[in-house]
Amino acid sequence: MTDVLTTLAQVAVLTFVVTSMVALGLSLTVVQILTPLKDAKLVLLGLVTSFVVAPAAAWGIAALFGLSDDQTLGLLLLGVAAGAPFLPKLAQLAHGEVPYAVGLMVLLMVVTVGYVPLVLPLLVDGVTVSAWDIARPLLLLMLLPLAVALVVRARYPDAARLAPVLNRVSTTALALGIGAAVLVGLPQIWDQVGTGLLLATLLFVVVCLAVGYLLGGSGRSQRVVTSLGSAQRNLSAALLIAGTSFVGTPVVLVTVMVASLLLTAALLLVAAELGKRAGAGTRPAARAPADG
Repeated sequence: MTDVLTTLAQVAVLTFVVTSMVALGLSLTVVQILTPLKDAKLVLLGLVTSFVVAPAAAWGIAALFGLSDDQTLGLLLLGVAAGAPFLPKLAQLAHGEVPYAVGLMVLLMVVTVGYVPLVLPLLVDGVTVSAWDIARPLLLLMLLPLAVALVVRARYPDAARLAPVLNRVSTTALALGIGAAVLVGLPQIWDQVGTGLLLATLLFVVVCLAVGYLLGGSGRSQRVVTSLGSAQRNLSAALLIAGTSFVGTPVVLVTVMVASLLLTAALLLVAAELGKRAGAGTRPAARAPADG
């Protein structure tokens, strides 16, 4: 049964990633994606929160909670890896600026490919990370579908009508993937109860959200995206590194997996609540009854 759930989770997440990237490519243009990134200050602050604040927060929080060396390393892997396919979906849920979310996602992924192999060996003795191993799944599963869809949208504008259907497919696949992954990882999650990892992960999310929002732009829609982009880490890259560079220390992989599930669930709840509040704020006020 575990093998079936594991396969279901893998297929569902893969389906989510590809369909969400295609849907975004069909619903946006290259100009819409790149325009927010012309703001140099916004881009710089987004990079600082994801590649300076997040790793520092992971390190400091791990020390604060007295996590083991392997748990600290697992949380640190999440701290150094940024850019994830979940960000545009989170932006949609939170009523944030989706084109900026796509542009920021691509920027963070590209920087992660060069940043992690350079920085991680400086933080952890004896570890080597291949930039191509990190880049390959990002290029094939995210950037390539996005680029193809953008070309199709530019050539055939009517293709944009497929985006809502693909968005529904991606949302369903995400729900199935997270549900199956939680069922598979339940024993590992239970084992981490009382170790401080769960609370440390939640505090990590809160710190990244808060700093990202404070530094993340001039308006609510941009601040929300930078906030969520800072907290939503590149889980694929972190899991890949944990599973290949630390084969002899399974606790690292378990830590990344458990923290990833908790982090994703927490951000989905936060994004949904932000979207609910934004929606409530835009509703017209109820008309007062007329006198008499």
